[in-house]
Amino acid sequence: MLVSAKEMLEKAVAGHYAIGAFNLNNLEWTKSVLAAAQEANAPVIVQVSEGAGKYMAGFKNVADTVRNVMEYQNITVPVALHLDHGTYEGALKCIEAGFSSIMFDGSALPIEENLAKTKELAELCASKGISLEAEVGAIGGEEDGVVGMGECADPDECKKIADLGITMLAAGIGNIHGVYPEGWPGLRFDVLEAIKAKTGDMPLVLHGGSGIPDEMVQQAVRMGVAKVNVNTECQLVFAAATREYIEAGKDQKGKGFDPRKLLAPGAAAIKAKVLEKIYLFGSNDKA
Repeated sequence: MLVSAKEMLEKAVAGHYAIGAFNLNNLEWTKSVLAAAQEANAPVIVQVSEGAGKYMAGFKNVADTVRNVMEYQNITVPVALHLDHGTYEGALKCIEAGFSSIMFDGSALPIEENLAKTKELAELCASKGISLEAEVGAIGGEEDGVVGMGECADPDECKKIADLGITMLAAGIGNIHGVYPEGWPGLRFDVLEAIKAKTGDMPLVLHGGSGIPDEMVQQAVRMGVAKVNVNTECQLVFAAATREYIEAGKDQKGKGFDPRKLLAPGAAAIKAKVLEKIYLFGSNDKA
């Protein structure tokens, strides 16, 4: 059964660890992420962007796939199914499709419009027992065509959003989606500290978790980040393992071209990466 992310995030804040939020792209991702969480006895958030939802044949298919894989693999750890960087319309579609957690990203909107839409969704999600993530300040890099330059959020705007009844808050602190460029200055812990001072025990979300040095991630977790998003690193290890398999000519031996064999090394690489991140975030044995 899918659960809201609320309880797992509150426990993470109290315990000074973070929940891994891993983006899904297909069946291999779903099976691998859930298997890793079960093996580590870790609560987990599985999430899709609107683009990945479309690629996976719609939000209902995503929800059905996650539930079916959980049942088939006997997954007993808490699992939240989350929309990543959702529009207002996308959020409503995911609620209808049976997601247990939603992100409404109104960071590109004027702050008053972001506040109004977030407030409306907060009330709707609360009535359905669904957790809600909101965002202030663009995250750097690119995700589904949304480009940000790594701006830092305004702590006062963070407080306004946090006071609307949301479950968790994504606030830019210099983080970037995708591969981090040479010369990236690092996370702004002074901004994180200022946001934390305004928002209290609100679980904070670190987007663009792929490629941030481990010690920076752990410092952010110690300072109140309770959800860390990981996508690019899983894509990179999947691609590298698949390339190695093909370059070794294994797809041309016997039935090595069978997609069940062709995709297996990449799926194993995803599972290994997710396990690595769960232990980095400290959420192992917290289910």
